[in-house]
Amino acid sequence: MNLKEIREMINLMNENDLAEIEIEREGTKIKLKKASSEVVEPSYRRPAEYYGEPYGGKAEAKTPETSQATNKKEIKSPMVGTFYRSPSPEAPVFVEIGQMVEVGQVVCIVEAMKLMNEIKSEVKGKVVEALVDNAQPVEFGQTLFLVEPV
Repeated sequence: MNLKEIREMINLMNENDLAEIEIEREGTKIKLKKASSEVVEPSYRRPAEYYGEPYGGKAEAKTPETSQATNKKEIKSPMVGTFYRSPSPEAPVFVEIGQMVEVGQVVCIVEAMKLMNEIKSEVKGKVVEALVDNAQPVEFGQTLFLVEPV
């Protein structure tokens, strides 16, 4: 790697507000880490599965056995991030409870590293339950919606 590539990585870190970046290319590995002057308090919050409830504690936790027993299909988060039901705070939600969804229809957004990722339905049916509150953190594989297939 040359100096120009390292500068590009630093610019990438600054533009995306990253504290650390690690890249390996052609057997060369480089790790850049910003020094922090602020003291960060460690978080001792355990993942939701330890408590049996999703982050925020407002929605009911659902298990895969419950959804399979009632023939409901799950729409799961493909990544860790922040769940949003609408494209912006003033916009209407992508899907309402009781609404029919088609395969490929956007049902929500999961923000990860300042990128808004549209989550699309992989099943055609009626949305029967939203399991995550708006603006709550979600984990990889966490169920976001339950859909009754048609």
